[in-house]
Amino acid sequence: MNSATMQNNGERKLEDRARMLISCPDRPGIVAAVSQFLHNHGANIVESDQYSMDPEGGLFFIRIVFDLPQFQQQETELKSKFAGVASQFQMKWRLTSAARKKRMAVFVSKEAHCLQELLWQWQAGDLDVEIAMVVSNHAVLQPVVEPFGIPFHHIPVTKETRQEAEQKQIALLQGEVDFVVLARYMQILSADFIQQYPNLIINIHHSFLPAFVGSKPYAQAYERGVKLIGATAHYVTENLDAGPIIEQDVQRVNHRDDVEDLKRIGRHIERVVLARAVNWHIQDRILVHGNKTVVFS
Repeated sequence: MNSATMQNNGERKLEDRARMLISCPDRPGIVAAVSQFLHNHGANIVESDQYSMDPEGGLFFIRIVFDLPQFQQQETELKSKFAGVASQFQMKWRLTSAARKKRMAVFVSKEAHCLQELLWQWQAGDLDVEIAMVVSNHAVLQPVVEPFGIPFHHIPVTKETRQEAEQKQIALLQGEVDFVVLARYMQILSADFIQQYPNLIINIHHSFLPAFVGSKPYAQAYERGVKLIGATAHYVTENLDAGPIIEQDVQRVNHRDDVEDLKRIGRHIERVVLARAVNWHIQDRILVHGNKTVVFS
């Protein structure tokens, strides 16, 4: 079998693959009902992961990946029929095609490290996503983006033009993207912006918060002699830097590390943590419950 045939077979297989995410009150029979429904419609479950908060009345979460020949042609009908099962168990659910790439917008300011990690992983095929655009309040990163053939939009933001600039951003995104990634975008989004993309905006920041606020957190951390440096990726809510956490990581540091060392280590952790969170979102591995997430990683 030649490489072209293998690629075509892989694409056909992906076209038949779907992902289902469900959360509902826990009770007996949920897995059986979903599995029976899929079996009755000719689907083959290839992956299943589940979690119960409390078998005695808590919530139940499940992610199922299945193959169904000609899924995309049957998708609308399948969703309509599954609504009955969902109603019976009070489910919140979504069903998506694995072959349908999500469209992502990346917002940046001046720091390149998180943006570069996303671009590199996308170029290597490790992020199965369409990068629809990069939006920035500065033009400094345009030369980084242009070689990738991705549209770059420079929309300056000042105190006086903040609302007007955000309206331009919203107009750019309308109908063009499924979710937004803030790759060290150093502006606060308005409640109006956030409400248009609930649990669809991913942010990254250092993990010193709330201890070291302000513009020089690494200098503050150095003065306090911190022993751990970390980063947090989370969904954006109206509460600043307090949305549902998707992923975190840390690295040990010591007295030999100066402020520049701390910054360098912090940048590395930020880029890895953000890319990991974005990849999990792309793969429909995250369910949000209140201000927490269940991540089937």
